[in-house]
Amino acid sequence: MTTNALSSLWTEPRAPDAPARVSRDWVLVGVVMVAALLEGVLRDGVAWRPVAVVVAVGLAPVLLWRRTHPLACVVVGFGAAMVLGLASLLGGAPSVGLDTMIYVLVLVHALVRWGSGREIVIGLAVVAVASGIGTVADYTGPADVLGGFAVLAAAASGAAFRYRAESWRRALDQSRSRERVGLARELHDIVAHHVSAIAVQAQAGRAIAGQRPEAALEALAAIEGEASRTLAEMRAVVRVLRDGAPAADAPQPGVADLVALARRAPAPAVEVDLPEDLDELPPQVDAVVYRLAQEALTNALRHACDASRVEIQVVEDEGRLRLRVTDDGQIDPARSVRHGFGLLGMTERVQLLGGTLRAGPAPERGWTVDAELPTRVRR
Repeated sequence: MTTNALSSLWTEPRAPDAPARVSRDWVLVGVVMVAALLEGVLRDGVAWRPVAVVVAVGLAPVLLWRRTHPLACVVVGFGAAMVLGLASLLGGAPSVGLDTMIYVLVLVHALVRWGSGREIVIGLAVVAVASGIGTVADYTGPADVLGGFAVLAAAASGAAFRYRAESWRRALDQSRSRERVGLARELHDIVAHHVSAIAVQAQAGRAIAGQRPEAALEALAAIEGEASRTLAEMRAVVRVLRDGAPAADAPQPGVADLVALARRAPAPAVEVDLPEDLDELPPQVDAVVYRLAQEALTNALRHACDASRVEIQVVEDEGRLRLRVTDDGQIDPARSVRHGFGLLGMTERVQLLGGTLRAGPAPERGWTVDAELPTRVRR
Protein backbone atom coordinates (compact mmCIF):
# COMPACT_ATOMS: atom_id res chain seq x y z
CA MET A 1 0.00 0.00 0.00
CA THR A 2 2.81 2.43 0.96
CA THR A 3 4.75 1.55 -2.19
CA ASN A 4 1.70 2.18 -4.35
CA ALA A 5 1.08 5.53 -2.68
CA LEU A 6 4.68 6.64 -3.22
CA SER A 7 4.60 5.45 -6.82
CA SER A 8 1.37 7.34 -7.40
CA LEU A 9 2.83 10.49 -5.85
CA TRP A 10 6.03 10.19 -7.90
CA THR A 11 4.08 10.06 -11.18
CA GLU A 12 1.65 12.84 -10.26
CA PRO A 13 1.71 15.57 -12.94
CA ARG A 14 1.96 19.25 -12.22
CA ALA A 15 -1.19 21.10 -11.26
CA PRO A 16 -2.65 22.75 -14.38
CA ASP A 17 -3.10 26.45 -15.07
CA ALA A 18 -0.40 27.75 -12.77
CA PRO A 19 -0.33 31.59 -13.04
CA ALA A 20 3.09 33.04 -13.89
CA ARG A 21 3.03 36.28 -11.92
CA VAL A 22 0.32 38.56 -10.65
CA SER A 23 0.42 42.01 -9.10
CA ARG A 24 0.22 40.72 -5.52
CA ASP A 25 3.45 38.78 -6.09
CA TRP A 26 5.33 42.01 -6.67
CA VAL A 27 3.70 43.48 -3.55
CA LEU A 28 4.77 40.43 -1.53
CA VAL A 29 8.37 40.72 -2.76
CA GLY A 30 8.43 44.44 -1.95
CA VAL A 31 7.07 43.88 1.56
CA VAL A 32 9.59 41.09 2.21
CA MET A 33 12.55 43.18 1.03
CA VAL A 34 11.52 46.18 3.13
CA ALA A 35 10.97 43.96 6.20
CA ALA A 36 14.39 42.34 5.73
CA LEU A 37 16.12 45.71 5.45
CA LEU A 38 14.36 47.06 8.53
CA GLU A 39 15.19 43.95 10.56
CA GLY A 40 18.81 44.05 9.42
CA VAL A 41 19.14 47.69 10.48
CA LEU A 42 17.06 47.80 13.67
CA ARG A 43 17.44 44.36 15.23
CA ASP A 44 20.23 43.91 17.77
CA GLY A 45 22.53 40.94 17.86
CA VAL A 46 22.34 39.89 14.22
CA ALA A 47 25.24 37.55 13.41
CA TRP A 48 27.10 38.41 10.21
CA ARG A 49 24.65 41.28 9.65
CA PRO A 50 25.70 42.27 6.09
CA VAL A 51 25.63 38.68 4.85
CA ALA A 52 22.29 37.90 6.50
CA VAL A 53 20.66 41.03 5.06
CA VAL A 54 22.02 40.45 1.55
CA VAL A 55 20.81 36.84 1.56
CA ALA A 56 17.35 37.73 2.91
CA VAL A 57 16.87 40.58 0.42
CA GLY A 58 18.48 38.75 -2.50
CA LEU A 59 16.28 35.67 -2.15
CA ALA A 60 13.02 37.63 -2.08
CA PRO A 61 12.62 37.85 -5.92
CA VAL A 62 12.62 34.02 -6.04
CA LEU A 63 9.00 34.26 -4.87
CA LEU A 64 8.05 35.52 -8.34
CA TRP A 65 8.76 32.12 -9.93
CA ARG A 66 7.43 29.90 -7.14
CA ARG A 67 4.43 28.64 -9.17
CA THR A 68 6.09 28.06 -12.54
CA HIS A 69 9.39 26.68 -11.15
CA PRO A 70 8.53 25.43 -7.66
CA LEU A 71 11.38 22.93 -7.28
CA ALA A 72 14.05 25.35 -8.47
CA CYS A 73 12.79 28.01 -6.07
CA VAL A 74 12.83 25.58 -3.14
CA VAL A 75 16.36 24.45 -4.01
CA VAL A 76 17.55 28.07 -4.20
CA GLY A 77 15.73 29.21 -1.06
CA PHE A 78 16.50 26.27 1.21
CA GLY A 79 19.92 25.80 -0.37
CA ALA A 80 20.76 29.27 0.86
CA ALA A 81 19.34 28.39 4.28
CA MET A 82 21.50 25.25 4.22
CA VAL A 83 24.61 27.30 3.43
CA LEU A 84 23.85 29.70 6.30
CA GLY A 85 23.34 26.74 8.64
CA LEU A 86 26.69 25.22 7.64
CA ALA A 87 28.35 28.61 8.04
CA SER A 88 26.90 28.93 11.51
CA LEU A 89 28.00 25.38 12.37
CA LEU A 90 31.55 25.82 11.08
CA GLY A 91 32.04 29.43 12.13
CA GLY A 92 30.73 29.09 15.61
CA ALA A 93 28.11 31.83 15.14
CA PRO A 94 24.93 31.31 17.18
CA SER A 95 22.53 31.76 14.23
CA VAL A 96 23.14 33.31 10.82
CA GLY A 97 20.03 34.71 9.16
CA LEU A 98 17.07 36.99 9.73
CA ASP A 99 13.65 36.07 11.10
CA THR A 100 12.20 37.60 7.93
CA MET A 101 13.48 34.60 6.00
CA ILE A 102 10.44 32.73 7.27
CA TYR A 103 8.99 33.73 3.90
CA VAL A 104 10.72 30.63 2.45
CA LEU A 105 7.74 28.68 3.84
CA VAL A 106 5.73 30.21 0.97
CA LEU A 107 8.01 28.23 -1.34
CA VAL A 108 7.07 24.99 0.45
CA HIS A 109 3.38 25.83 0.01
CA ALA A 110 3.91 26.57 -3.69
CA LEU A 111 5.93 23.37 -4.17
CA VAL A 112 3.10 21.14 -2.93
CA ARG A 113 0.38 23.26 -4.55
CA TRP A 114 1.85 23.49 -8.06
CA GLY A 115 4.71 21.01 -8.40
CA SER A 116 4.68 17.54 -9.91
CA GLY A 117 4.94 14.52 -7.63
CA ARG A 118 8.59 14.09 -8.47
CA GLU A 119 9.30 17.75 -7.70
CA ILE A 120 7.40 17.51 -4.40
CA VAL A 121 9.40 14.50 -3.23
CA ILE A 122 12.76 16.01 -4.19
CA GLY A 123 11.87 19.45 -2.86
CA LEU A 124 10.65 18.17 0.50
CA ALA A 125 13.87 16.15 0.81
CA VAL A 126 15.85 19.37 0.30
CA VAL A 127 13.69 21.11 2.91
CA ALA A 128 14.24 18.26 5.38
CA VAL A 129 18.02 18.35 4.91
CA ALA A 130 18.14 22.14 5.29
CA SER A 131 15.96 21.99 8.41
CA GLY A 132 18.14 19.25 9.89
CA ILE A 133 21.34 21.26 9.33
CA GLY A 134 19.72 24.33 10.85
CA THR A 135 18.64 22.38 13.90
CA VAL A 136 22.11 20.87 14.44
CA ALA A 137 23.78 24.24 13.95
CA ASP A 138 21.64 26.12 16.42
CA TYR A 139 19.20 24.04 18.45
CA THR A 140 16.99 26.28 20.55
CA GLY A 141 14.54 23.72 21.94
CA PRO A 142 10.80 24.36 21.48
CA ALA A 143 11.42 27.03 18.85
CA ASP A 144 12.85 24.44 16.47
CA VAL A 145 9.87 22.18 17.09
CA LEU A 146 7.57 25.06 16.15
CA GLY A 147 9.67 25.63 13.03
CA GLY A 148 9.15 22.01 12.01
CA PHE A 149 5.41 22.36 12.51
CA ALA A 150 5.48 25.52 10.40
CA VAL A 151 7.08 23.60 7.52
CA LEU A 152 4.47 20.85 7.84
CA ALA A 153 1.69 23.44 7.96
CA ALA A 154 2.99 25.10 4.79
CA ALA A 155 3.09 21.74 2.98
CA ALA A 156 -0.35 20.78 4.30
CA SER A 157 -1.87 24.07 3.18
CA GLY A 158 -0.43 23.57 -0.30
CA ALA A 159 -1.90 20.05 -0.43
CA ALA A 160 -5.28 21.33 0.77
CA PHE A 161 -5.42 24.07 -1.86
CA ARG A 162 -4.35 21.60 -4.53
CA TYR A 163 -7.01 19.07 -3.51
CA ARG A 164 -9.72 21.71 -3.43
CA ALA A 165 -8.78 23.02 -6.88
CA GLU A 166 -8.64 19.49 -8.30
CA SER A 167 -12.03 18.63 -6.80
CA TRP A 168 -13.53 21.76 -8.26
CA ARG A 169 -12.01 21.02 -11.67
CA ARG A 170 -13.33 17.45 -11.63
CA ALA A 171 -16.78 18.66 -10.66
CA LEU A 172 -16.68 21.22 -13.47
CA ASP A 173 -15.54 18.58 -15.98
CA GLN A 174 -18.33 16.24 -14.88
CA SER A 175 -20.87 19.03 -15.20
CA ARG A 176 -19.64 19.87 -18.69
CA SER A 177 -19.65 16.18 -19.63
CA ARG A 178 -23.26 15.79 -18.48
CA GLU A 179 -24.17 18.92 -20.39
CA ARG A 180 -22.50 17.62 -23.56
CA VAL A 181 -24.22 14.25 -23.24
CA GLY A 182 -27.57 15.95 -22.74
CA LEU A 183 -27.07 18.15 -25.79
CA ALA A 184 -25.91 15.14 -27.79
CA ARG A 185 -29.14 13.34 -26.91
CA GLU A 186 -31.20 16.36 -27.90
CA LEU A 187 -29.42 16.73 -31.23
CA HIS A 188 -29.77 13.02 -31.97
CA ASP A 189 -33.46 13.01 -31.14
CA ILE A 190 -34.11 16.10 -33.25
CA VAL A 191 -32.07 15.10 -36.27
CA ALA A 192 -32.88 11.37 -36.29
CA HIS A 193 -36.64 11.84 -36.04
CA HIS A 194 -37.06 14.64 -38.53
CA VAL A 195 -34.57 13.26 -41.05
CA SER A 196 -36.26 9.86 -40.89
CA ALA A 197 -39.61 11.48 -41.57
CA ILE A 198 -38.12 13.45 -44.44
CA ALA A 199 -36.61 10.28 -45.90
CA VAL A 200 -39.93 8.41 -45.70
CA GLN A 201 -41.82 11.29 -47.32
CA ALA A 202 -39.21 11.58 -50.05
CA GLN A 203 -39.43 7.86 -50.83
CA ALA A 204 -43.21 8.00 -50.93
CA GLY A 205 -43.19 11.08 -53.12
CA ARG A 206 -40.78 9.52 -55.58
CA ALA A 207 -42.88 6.33 -55.76
CA ILE A 208 -46.14 8.10 -56.61
CA ALA A 209 -44.84 11.09 -58.55
CA GLY A 210 -45.64 9.50 -61.91
CA GLN A 211 -49.20 8.37 -61.11
CA ARG A 212 -50.32 11.10 -58.66
CA PRO A 213 -48.42 14.36 -59.05
CA GLU A 214 -50.65 16.06 -56.48
CA ALA A 215 -49.64 13.48 -53.84
CA ALA A 216 -46.00 14.13 -54.65
CA LEU A 217 -46.61 17.83 -53.99
CA GLU A 218 -48.15 16.92 -50.63
CA ALA A 219 -45.04 14.90 -49.82
CA LEU A 220 -42.86 17.88 -50.72
CA ALA A 221 -44.94 20.10 -48.46
CA ALA A 222 -44.52 17.61 -45.62
CA ILE A 223 -40.78 17.51 -46.23
CA GLU A 224 -40.65 21.29 -46.11
CA GLY A 225 -42.53 21.29 -42.79
CA GLU A 226 -40.23 18.70 -41.25
CA ALA A 227 -37.16 20.59 -42.45
CA SER A 228 -38.47 23.83 -40.94
CA ARG A 229 -39.18 22.17 -37.60
CA THR A 230 -35.73 20.58 -37.63
CA LEU A 231 -34.11 23.95 -38.23
CA ALA A 232 -36.16 25.62 -35.49
CA GLU A 233 -35.31 22.97 -32.88
CA MET A 234 -31.64 22.93 -33.82
CA ARG A 235 -31.52 26.72 -33.54
CA ALA A 236 -32.95 26.43 -30.03
CA VAL A 237 -30.17 24.02 -29.05
CA VAL A 238 -27.48 26.19 -30.70
CA ARG A 239 -28.87 29.20 -28.85
CA VAL A 240 -28.33 27.35 -25.57
CA LEU A 241 -24.74 26.60 -26.58
CA ARG A 242 -23.99 30.18 -27.62
CA ASP A 243 -25.66 31.84 -24.63
CA GLY A 244 -24.09 29.44 -22.15
CA ALA A 245 -27.44 28.64 -20.53
CA PRO A 246 -28.11 25.13 -19.16
CA ALA A 247 -29.48 22.68 -21.68
CA ALA A 248 -32.57 22.28 -19.52
CA ASP A 249 -33.49 25.91 -20.35
CA ALA A 250 -34.11 25.04 -24.00
CA PRO A 251 -37.83 24.77 -24.94
CA GLN A 252 -38.94 21.19 -24.26
CA PRO A 253 -42.01 19.48 -25.75
CA GLY A 254 -44.03 17.20 -23.48
CA VAL A 255 -46.74 14.57 -23.31
CA ALA A 256 -49.36 16.97 -24.63
CA ASP A 257 -47.36 17.31 -27.85
CA LEU A 258 -47.53 13.58 -28.66
CA VAL A 259 -50.77 14.06 -30.58
CA ALA A 260 -49.15 16.66 -32.84
CA LEU A 261 -46.14 14.36 -33.23
CA ALA A 262 -48.43 11.55 -34.41
CA ARG A 263 -50.23 13.81 -36.88
CA ARG A 264 -46.99 14.87 -38.52
CA ALA A 265 -45.70 11.33 -38.90
CA PRO A 266 -45.90 9.77 -42.36
CA ALA A 267 -47.32 6.30 -42.87
CA PRO A 268 -47.93 4.04 -41.02
CA ALA A 269 -50.81 5.49 -39.02
CA VAL A 270 -49.93 6.53 -35.47
CA GLU A 271 -52.47 6.26 -32.67
CA VAL A 272 -51.99 8.07 -29.37
CA ASP A 273 -53.76 7.02 -26.18
CA LEU A 274 -53.39 9.49 -23.32
CA PRO A 275 -55.21 9.46 -19.97
CA GLU A 276 -57.89 12.11 -19.71
CA ASP A 277 -57.01 13.05 -16.14
CA LEU A 278 -53.22 13.07 -16.46
CA ASP A 279 -51.76 14.92 -13.49
CA GLU A 280 -49.28 17.71 -14.05
CA LEU A 281 -45.92 16.07 -14.56
CA PRO A 282 -42.50 17.39 -13.50
CA PRO A 283 -40.84 19.10 -16.49
CA GLN A 284 -38.07 16.48 -16.60
CA VAL A 285 -40.55 13.57 -16.82
CA ASP A 286 -42.76 15.41 -19.29
CA ALA A 287 -39.84 16.05 -21.67
CA VAL A 288 -38.38 12.54 -21.32
CA VAL A 289 -41.69 10.85 -22.15
CA TYR A 290 -41.94 12.89 -25.35
CA ARG A 291 -38.35 12.15 -26.38
CA LEU A 292 -38.76 8.44 -25.69
CA ALA A 293 -41.93 8.29 -27.79
CA GLN A 294 -40.28 10.33 -30.53
CA GLU A 295 -37.25 8.02 -30.70
CA ALA A 296 -39.42 4.89 -30.60
CA LEU A 297 -41.54 6.29 -33.43
CA THR A 298 -38.42 7.15 -35.41
CA ASN A 299 -37.17 3.59 -35.05
CA ALA A 300 -40.55 2.24 -36.16
CA LEU A 301 -40.47 4.41 -39.28
CA ARG A 302 -36.97 3.23 -40.11
CA HIS A 303 -37.09 -0.44 -39.19
CA ALA A 304 -40.69 -1.72 -39.00
CA CYS A 305 -41.18 -3.41 -42.39
CA ASP A 306 -44.77 -3.46 -43.73
CA ALA A 307 -46.14 -1.84 -40.57
CA SER A 308 -49.69 -0.53 -40.78
CA ARG A 309 -49.97 0.96 -37.29
CA VAL A 310 -47.88 2.41 -34.46
CA GLU A 311 -49.51 2.85 -31.07
CA ILE A 312 -48.29 5.26 -28.36
CA GLN A 313 -49.89 4.64 -24.98
CA VAL A 314 -49.35 6.59 -21.76
CA VAL A 315 -50.73 5.31 -18.46
CA GLU A 316 -50.38 6.88 -15.00
CA ASP A 317 -50.85 4.83 -11.86
CA GLU A 318 -49.79 5.31 -8.22
CA GLY A 319 -46.90 7.68 -8.78
CA ARG A 320 -45.58 5.86 -11.84
CA LEU A 321 -45.95 6.76 -15.49
CA ARG A 322 -45.76 4.05 -18.14
CA LEU A 323 -45.05 4.69 -21.81
CA ARG A 324 -45.61 1.89 -24.30
CA VAL A 325 -44.88 2.21 -28.02
CA THR A 326 -45.69 -0.75 -30.27
CA ASP A 327 -45.83 -1.42 -34.01
CA ASP A 328 -47.16 -4.34 -36.04
CA GLY A 329 -44.41 -4.52 -38.66
CA GLN A 330 -42.10 -7.32 -39.59
CA ILE A 331 -38.97 -7.29 -37.45
CA ASP A 332 -35.77 -6.20 -39.14
CA PRO A 333 -33.25 -9.01 -38.33
CA ALA A 334 -30.52 -6.44 -37.68
CA ARG A 335 -32.71 -4.43 -35.33
CA SER A 336 -32.40 -6.79 -32.37
CA VAL A 337 -28.61 -6.54 -32.30
CA ARG A 338 -28.13 -2.93 -33.33
CA HIS A 339 -27.30 -0.72 -30.39
CA GLY A 340 -27.01 2.79 -31.74
CA PHE A 341 -27.11 6.17 -30.10
CA GLY A 342 -30.92 6.14 -30.03
CA LEU A 343 -31.28 3.21 -27.63
CA LEU A 344 -28.31 4.48 -25.59
CA GLY A 345 -29.90 7.91 -25.27
CA MET A 346 -33.26 6.42 -24.27
CA THR A 347 -31.61 4.27 -21.60
CA GLU A 348 -29.67 7.23 -20.20
CA ARG A 349 -32.77 9.43 -20.04
CA VAL A 350 -34.73 6.79 -18.14
CA GLN A 351 -31.93 5.90 -15.73
CA LEU A 352 -31.33 9.54 -14.84
CA LEU A 353 -34.91 9.71 -13.54
CA GLY A 354 -34.76 6.37 -11.74
CA GLY A 355 -36.97 4.50 -14.21
CA THR A 356 -36.74 1.32 -16.26
CA LEU A 357 -36.71 0.69 -20.01
CA ARG A 358 -37.34 -2.46 -22.01
CA ALA A 359 -37.12 -2.63 -25.80
CA GLY A 360 -37.40 -5.69 -27.98
CA PRO A 361 -39.54 -7.85 -30.26
CA ALA A 362 -43.20 -8.32 -29.35
CA PRO A 363 -44.42 -11.90 -28.74
CA GLU A 364 -46.27 -12.15 -32.07
CA ARG A 365 -44.89 -9.50 -34.40
CA GLY A 366 -43.59 -5.97 -34.28
CA TRP A 367 -41.44 -4.16 -31.75
CA THR A 368 -42.24 -2.86 -28.28
CA VAL A 369 -40.67 -0.10 -26.23
CA ASP A 370 -41.85 -0.09 -22.62
CA ALA A 371 -40.67 2.60 -20.21
CA GLU A 372 -41.70 3.22 -16.63
CA LEU A 373 -40.87 6.47 -14.85
CA PRO A 374 -41.59 7.95 -11.41
CA THR A 375 -43.84 11.00 -11.51
CA ARG A 376 -42.02 12.51 -8.55
CA VAL A 377 -38.41 13.39 -9.28
CA ARG A 378 -35.91 13.95 -6.48
CA ARG A 379 -34.30 17.37 -6.49
